[in-house]
Amino acid sequence: MASWGEGNHRAMREIVESGSVPGILAYLEGEPVGWISVEPRDEFPTLDRSRVLARVDDQPVWSIVCFFVDKRFRGKGLSVELIRAAVNHAGERGAKIIEAYPVEPEKMISAPWAWTGLASAFARAGFKEVARRSRKRPIMRYYI
Repeated sequence: MASWGEGNHRAMREIVESGSVPGILAYLEGEPVGWISVEPRDEFPTLDRSRVLARVDDQPVWSIVCFFVDKRFRGKGLSVELIRAAVNHAGERGAKIIEAYPVEPEKMISAPWAWTGLASAFARAGFKEVARRSRKRPIMRYYI
């Protein structure tokens, strides 16, 4: 799968047309303003190829792997609301553990570099750190 441009659009279209629900959209007054990706971890095989994001244990988990919040709505708590919606969505589908791989920057970073979410937002949504193999990338979990 291509990771940019039309290849990405085509791949996402195929996922949606397959009936899969790869994430949740946030709307404000009928306008999409945010997105969060959440599915069973097995849908994200690249995680297992990562030294930093390798499995913590053999528990079945759902994974939150990326975000997007329209720049007009950043800094207003939408990320935390998206995280809570993802937890509810996964829980309604039988998930008992939701896992995330946010960044914990040592200094201010621009939004495009925080596409996996910020650890502070996950903490506000009730996630706890369960592993850390990199100074800036905790693995965090929410237990239902």
